[in-house]
Amino acid sequence: MAGWSGRVVKIAVINGPNLNLLGTREPEIYGTTTLAQIEERLRVVASELNAEIGFAQYNGEGEIVGAIHDMRGTADGALVNAGAYAHSSLAIRDALAAIAIPFVEVHLTNIFAREPERRRSVLAGAAVALVCGFGAVSYELALRGLLSKLKQDA
Repeated sequence: MAGWSGRVVKIAVINGPNLNLLGTREPEIYGTTTLAQIEERLRVVASELNAEIGFAQYNGEGEIVGAIHDMRGTADGALVNAGAYAHSSLAIRDALAAIAIPFVEVHLTNIFAREPERRRSVLAGAAVALVCGFGAVSYELALRGLLSKLKQDA
């Protein structure tokens, strides 16, 4: 955010498997908002907060790890919705820890109210925060929270 750091803060948004199907994938669970609509809303919020934002979505674990590596030195923070990989991927967790940038883990649903295998996150321990259960608004809350944290820590 310009003004407190002397430059625009750059935020990366990484989305994992099946999130490209939002809007039509199990709408009773994930809602009817598409990933493109979430991205458009985040662009508006980022603009209001003088931040730059970039988006990526990958279905493969290795692609996500590669995208995380690419954030090193180019992003000040990240929002990460690793989808089902959040519950099992030590590779993604290790990549996030290795690049050492603050990130917020995001989920559309309340993972703690779902099936037992979805009630734990291997990413959460490395995250600044975890936002879940607010549907598409979870991303906006995560972005606002992350930018606030980055400003506080500057």
